[in-house]
Amino acid sequence: MASDTALRRSEADQKALRWSTRWTLTHRILAVNIFAVAILAGSLFYLDSFRTRLTSDRVDHARTEARIIARAVSAAAPEEHAQLLRDLGQISRSRLRVYGADGAKLSDSWNGAPPTYRLRDPVSESWKKDAARMLDRGFDAILGKKSPPPYLPPQRDRLEAWPEARAALRSAAVASALRRAPDGTPYITAAAPTRAERSEVLLLTSNPRDVRAIIRSERLTLAIIILAALLLSALLSLFLARTIATPLRRLARAAQRVRLGRAREVSVPLLPERRDEIGLLARALHDMTQSLRQRIDGTEAFAADVTHELKNPLASLRSAVDSLERVEDPELRRQLLDVVRNDVHRLDRLIVDIAETSRLDAELSRARFERVDLGQLIEELLVPWEERAAQRSVRLAFARPRVGSAVIMGEASRLARVLDNIVDNAISFSPPGGLVQIAATAIGPKTLVVIEDDGPGVPKEARETIFNRFHSMRPEGEDFGRHSGLGLAITKAIVEGHDGRICVEDRRDAPSGARFVISFPGVEP
Repeated sequence: MASDTALRRSEADQKALRWSTRWTLTHRILAVNIFAVAILAGSLFYLDSFRTRLTSDRVDHARTEARIIARAVSAAAPEEHAQLLRDLGQISRSRLRVYGADGAKLSDSWNGAPPTYRLRDPVSESWKKDAARMLDRGFDAILGKKSPPPYLPPQRDRLEAWPEARAALRSAAVASALRRAPDGTPYITAAAPTRAERSEVLLLTSNPRDVRAIIRSERLTLAIIILAALLLSALLSLFLARTIATPLRRLARAAQRVRLGRAREVSVPLLPERRDEIGLLARALHDMTQSLRQRIDGTEAFAADVTHELKNPLASLRSAVDSLERVEDPELRRQLLDVVRNDVHRLDRLIVDIAETSRLDAELSRARFERVDLGQLIEELLVPWEERAAQRSVRLAFARPRVGSAVIMGEASRLARVLDNIVDNAISFSPPGGLVQIAATAIGPKTLVVIEDDGPGVPKEARETIFNRFHSMRPEGEDFGRHSGLGLAITKAIVEGHDGRICVEDRRDAPSGARFVISFPGVEP
């Protein structure tokens, strides 16, 4: 059951990974920009509401005109009706007709005057008009817009052919209707009663072709804007992809080469001209790669040094063991056993120090630093130091600082190892009767620990190399192999892990001797 769940989770993770690789950064930039343009394109559909409002305004306008003209006709003398209708029809660009209660047409503004509009036959128009009407129908279909009923010219022009006229005559109120002309333009009718006592009704009909022209003009303008916005969006997307995705792809390829490790030196682009986040990422990747390369080189050098240092005691041990089989002299055998014992002890020291060196960085990175009073820490270490110094007839002097004045953030056990290594070296190199001086003090933002001895000092050319791994400069007369050569290397690593610095220089108040100076960032009290 658990294996099935893990398998399904693995398949889901692989599917998500395939999806993420399918949708590159370029695709996402394009998608975001095109989505913004798509929102703009959606405004095309809002033209339908604009058309509805425009058509509704024209219908309301026709109803108002019908009411006004009906009152004008009511107020005019019967013999003036025909001329009045012709004049008002030309002014309003509509056709005006008056029907009686019996349904007969009493007067018509087109009688004796030119028509104010002409219904067009789509068959006789050019293909461009057909294409435009097809586009109109396409938009209507997308929007789900229902077209008005078609206008069919009545066979007999009587009152009963116009339902809105009958409704106006029956209710004594204005009535209107919207139909679709053969070419798709709106055909508007509005009816208003003229004389209630005579039961007459005025019918106004118009074909406002400009409604569709206005809609098409607005739609064309908006379409041009959308196309321009789409083109600009595509260009901006390509520009963003070039300035963002391309350098990221270069950085990804460089990181892949670093991961594969096929080349000793991998060139990670620095992108010095970039001052944005990508430039910061490039420089961070470059620095990380250099640091990683240094760590790899350091690890390889450390492995080579370890191999070299382990070979010497192993060769001596092998030689002594092989000789034991052929030597019968008890004294000589005892000497060989002493060699074996010393080599085993040396190997043990080497392995312990190598193990500590290899895990030192990792342990320091995980350590929780606390406030450490270096003056108090040195006081706790004085007793074993004095016992060690007494064996070599060396004196110790410690200038105790004021409590809480030499405080740093660190790990006490590691700092004790640093102090112990330096003081042990000072005691080892000091002649009998010599003096080792220890001081800890805060100077400005730094906290210093100074350890001075009366030994021969450190030559200038060796003041850097003494901190290298397996480098050993021991005083004359000391047993060979007593030290692994890693003490000062471990000391320097611990100090640098505490953001500190260690150096060695000549004593300022004596002709000889070494002066170790360790500086740490101080802590405000």
